[in-house]
Amino acid sequence: MSRIVIPEDYRSKLSLYETQEAISMIKQTFEKSLSSALNLKRVSAPLFVDAMSGLNDDLNGVERPVNFNIKETGREAQVVHSLAKWKRQALYDYGFPRGEGLYTDMNAIRRDEEMDNLHSIYVDQWDWEKVIDESQRNLQTLKDAMTRIVTAVCCTLDFLKWQYDRLDVNLCRDITFVTTQELEDMYPDLTPHERENRFVKEHRTVGILQIGDALRSGKPHDGRAPDYDDWSLNGDIMFYNDVLDCAFEISSMGIRVSPESLREQLKKAGCESRAELPFHKKLLAGELPYTMGGGIGQSRLCMLLLGKAHIGEVQCSLWDNDTRETCRRNGIIIL
Repeated sequence: MSRIVIPEDYRSKLSLYETQEAISMIKQTFEKSLSSALNLKRVSAPLFVDAMSGLNDDLNGVERPVNFNIKETGREAQVVHSLAKWKRQALYDYGFPRGEGLYTDMNAIRRDEEMDNLHSIYVDQWDWEKVIDESQRNLQTLKDAMTRIVTAVCCTLDFLKWQYDRLDVNLCRDITFVTTQELEDMYPDLTPHERENRFVKEHRTVGILQIGDALRSGKPHDGRAPDYDDWSLNGDIMFYNDVLDCAFEISSMGIRVSPESLREQLKKAGCESRAELPFHKKLLAGELPYTMGGGIGQSRLCMLLLGKAHIGEVQCSLWDNDTRETCRRNGIIIL
């Protein structure tokens, strides 16, 4: 059975029918706000990529991708974990100019995910990527984009509450930034997850910066693949979720690696052999544009804005029978 937290006296504010209506409303409204805030155009994206292309996201390096053999070509394909690297290649292939970017619907299967209220083996998110100038590779550029995304989320909530005045979700519009090293310095005796909960509960809306590299303790705050985000220029957007009483990640994003930071991070991660993959060769040769980008969870956003207790209330996935029965007994309707 997956891990479940049952909030006391939980009841959904919307019926099942209204929930489906509201999910559509959220997705339409947020897409418009996001594309306007970051100057993005919608494009089509793959569900799977060639296993040897180097385009799949390796996440923490231990998750197993879903593989299958293509009869016609005899080649191995992988269902994407995310489109972090594909997007950068697409900006180059499609000829996007500096200052413009793309967004797309990304659907993934993460079969090794540990399932709970927030995690499912099915992942749906808006993946976005934008061409920037080399001079924009700094924390101020990252913070500006994170602030714009928070504004888009809050504006979507405003519209939703205008439609459904029973919703009592409240989000803070002002984002507080903190680095993972600052969190470790503040709470040296807590785990990274506990640090996030403590800080986000106090500040409500937080941008946690610089994830992936080892901290002064010798341990990273969290894992990040070495070949898309620059570990010194990335971050997570978190809101405090009052229903579940915890920090709630809505987006992981960052300024992407330069040829120099890619070499450095591949070495730190012990993944130097990846430099021979097609995508990595292009990047190291300076053929790909400087970019920034990220993913914003669609089900996560719907769950947050609708005040839902379980991600299964806003997406269709697979769950064990015990989880379904526990949710049913406690008024949590799993789709």
